[in-house]
Amino acid sequence: MLLQNKRHIIAKRIAEELEEGQVVNLGIGIPTLVIEYLGDRKVYLQSENGLLGMGPSPIDWQIDIDLTNAGKDPVTNLKGSSFFSSADSFGLIRGGHVDVAVLGVLQVDVNGKIANWSVPNQPILGVGGAMDLLIGAKKVITAATLFTKNGESKLVQNLTYDTSGVRKVDLLVSDYAVFKFTEDGVKVVEILKDITIEELSEKVGFELEYLKEKVLER
Repeated sequence: MLLQNKRHIIAKRIAEELEEGQVVNLGIGIPTLVIEYLGDRKVYLQSENGLLGMGPSPIDWQIDIDLTNAGKDPVTNLKGSSFFSSADSFGLIRGGHVDVAVLGVLQVDVNGKIANWSVPNQPILGVGGAMDLLIGAKKVITAATLFTKNGESKLVQNLTYDTSGVRKVDLLVSDYAVFKFTEDGVKVVEILKDITIEELSEKVGFELEYLKEKVLER
């Protein structure tokens, strides 16, 4: 798998945040790729539609049409996995039993509030489980390419899309850098691309603070 692919760069970096024994929910989009980089770590993946112990995507001849994740993609289940109702699954989320939620985002503001379900003038399918995961998970990591196809930054000073909730997230992992949200706002903690903090600030449109002098090779 080529890590030159932006989505896989992000997924691999997020996988480094996950620890043995954690219960983790992977959202739709880039987050679904994280499972490919977990290696031998025993991380228990949970899906809103009622599965704990989700495995990697099946190969074609192993597909079970009744076994899918919340995004309706075919998945596998690992030994010892559990199946239950969607109501129980959301009880797991709302009860604070999910250690980490990994969510895709459309925008993140400098204080860590996110928008990830509604685009102006586009059909709205609904927020789904994102709001519950945002509030219920112990830690929330967001995943996104940093810029849209039009070159607009997804890290913004103020959200222009509908917010997904009042809670701020912990991290934004992008193809350019890893951003941490603190009481003092957003900070760059790692740069994942050959770019200076000054160049990144210019591209984003406001000044960024770099907390860690570390450039990771991917």
